Amino acid sequence: MTANDQASVPPPVRPVFSGATWKEIAYLVTNLPVALIGFIYTVVMLATAGGLAVTAIGLPLLLAGLYLSRQLGVLERVRARALLGVRVAEPTPLPGPRRSGGFFPWLWAGIKDPVAWRTVLFELVRLPWGVLTFSIALLGLFVLWPVLPYVVRLLANLDRAMVRGLLSPSDELERRIAELESGRGVVVDTAAADLRRIERDLHDGAQARLVALAMGLGLAKEKLLEDPEGAAAMVDEAHGEVKLALQELRDLARGIHPAVLTDRGLDAALSSVAARCLVPVKVSVELEERPAEAIEGIAYFVVSELLQNVSKHAVGVARGASVEVWRAGARLVVRVSDDGPGGAGPSGGSGLAGLAERVRAVDGGFGVESPRGAGTVVTVELPWRVRG
Repeated sequence: MTANDQASVPPPVRPVFSGATWKEIAYLVTNLPVALIGFIYTVVMLATAGGLAVTAIGLPLLLAGLYLSRQLGVLERVRARALLGVRVAEPTPLPGPRRSGGFFPWLWAGIKDPVAWRTVLFELVRLPWGVLTFSIALLGLFVLWPVLPYVVRLLANLDRAMVRGLLSPSDELERRIAELESGRGVVVDTAAADLRRIERDLHDGAQARLVALAMGLGLAKEKLLEDPEGAAAMVDEAHGEVKLALQELRDLARGIHPAVLTDRGLDAALSSVAARCLVPVKVSVELEERPAEAIEGIAYFVVSELLQNVSKHAVGVARGASVEVWRAGARLVVRVSDDGPGGAGPSGGSGLAGLAERVRAVDGGFGVESPRGAGTVVTVELPWRVRG
């Protein structure tokens, strides 16, 4: 049982009027006025929006009404938390029109909002329940006094179940929606940054060399008859520029997606990355088959970044590092460790926060263990296949 669950469990009922019992009585008594307000609002909202559904303002009006129903749910959760001790997480806020892909997708998503409709159902069933609890609580103060704490606890527990059942978010679904919405933004931002980097590298590197190469060959052509030796020297210089430009293009292509990864898989690709690390690296890849191509790419770039961190922060201190890759059910597990100085973390300026975001954007997990003076272990879990 978690700390929040423990905090939500009421104290044992006793035939005395404790503070918890008086709070429960206050909740039951206020059920009627609160439920009456919510019931009237909900009925009027549904009738008005339903009557205007055939007009241009009907659906936007329904969306506004459902939004206000969400706010009633917020108030009910506050009341339940204060008087019943029920701790219910707040549902995920609805995304705006821009993140929803436009006005009409946003409008439709808001009208289908399950959180708002569960609140509507809550408000509709609360009126008869509020009349019942109000009557029993008041009558009990005069007639059922000896057993009133037990009766109050029974009714309050039914209220707790109703709040948890109708006003709680769909925990796993809501969490996944929030993570995937955040992950989608991370993927878009990362892709845009990668495109800018590629454009910059092409402009400042290979493109500049090719422009200089074209100019050099033009000059060599002009001197070919007048100064053959000078032209030959210029051609020889151009040949060197061609080699450098080709190397830069290979490096750029390797940064986009290395050919060795496509052709030979993670084992060969990670061994190639490990060979460039300034610290000796042992690579162990135990895979009977290859995961999805996109997952392979993420695993490759995560290991590349982590080994670059080892080269930057642990060279001269670490004696070695290791890369382990294996499959665990429907997950691909990657573990990169070193015996360097430790002290790494997502907020330590080592780029781990960005890597964690990339991994979580595809429903992966990212963990760091890095006590100071005891090395660093980064464990990454990725789905074996990308969900469509």
